[in-house]
Amino acid sequence: MELLQLQYFRKVAELEHITRAAEELRIAQPALSKTISRLEEDLGVPLFDRKGRQIRLNAFGRAYLRRVETALNALEDGRRELEDLAGAEKGRVNLATTTHKCFSDRIGDFLGMHPEIRLQISQAGEQEKRDKLLSGELDLCITFPPIEQPGIEGISFLTEEILLAVPSSHRFAGRSSVRLSEAAGEAFICIQSGNPFREMTDQFCRQAGFEPDIVCEVDEHSAVGHFIRAGVGIAFFPETLVDRIGFPFHVLRIEEPVCRRTYQIAWQKERYLSQAAREFRDFLVQSF
Repeated sequence: MELLQLQYFRKVAELEHITRAAEELRIAQPALSKTISRLEEDLGVPLFDRKGRQIRLNAFGRAYLRRVETALNALEDGRRELEDLAGAEKGRVNLATTTHKCFSDRIGDFLGMHPEIRLQISQAGEQEKRDKLLSGELDLCITFPPIEQPGIEGISFLTEEILLAVPSSHRFAGRSSVRLSEAAGEAFICIQSGNPFREMTDQFCRQAGFEPDIVCEVDEHSAVGHFIRAGVGIAFFPETLVDRIGFPFHVLRIEEPVCRRTYQIAWQKERYLSQAAREFRDFLVQSF
């Protein structure tokens, strides 16, 4: 049994498709099929159920995959630790976040201080971040709400208020604060359903005793700002984004219920975290 066989098996198990796995691994499909068949011969059991060109990981394969992922992750952790000890690791950190607009200045400051470290930044949904942390594809992720799951650790580093943004001509525009229940019946501009921010703000409205009358759904806060300025409706807006958006609308503090969100930086508990990843994590936490 060879290391390459295990790496190939993990990719085929992930995709459950020989052709796509061969393309991603950049090897010929017949060679990949032969490698998987040889692994199954060595183990004495089939790892996949085959029906025509379709393959599905079976019970043997699922059990074996758990062990293979543990072994490959341990080997990768060992490589990272040795590179840290040898001082050879200049540093690459795989970081995921739902949106990184709030943190672009901090990321820029960190890279200015550590030009030898490369941050590979991607956007991902909450479940995808959890899965990639546990699989080892990510070193760190910035998330809200904080992840509470076995095998994942995190530090909460920023809590911000969620404000109510209204057009400059709105009846609330002369005020500095409002009870959210006063906004019942107003037309709301919201982030699209399925986004954690939307789930959170819908819950705020329920706590205030109403369901929001949603007249417009968008995918970014910058678009929300455009529609507020046009007088389409009112919207929830994160405190840290108000100055960045720069649109001429009015924002109010929400007196009740408490409307806040907390960011967390998370990592996999049992995996080795490189020196570069630890430096970024500590810098981010200390900078807020």
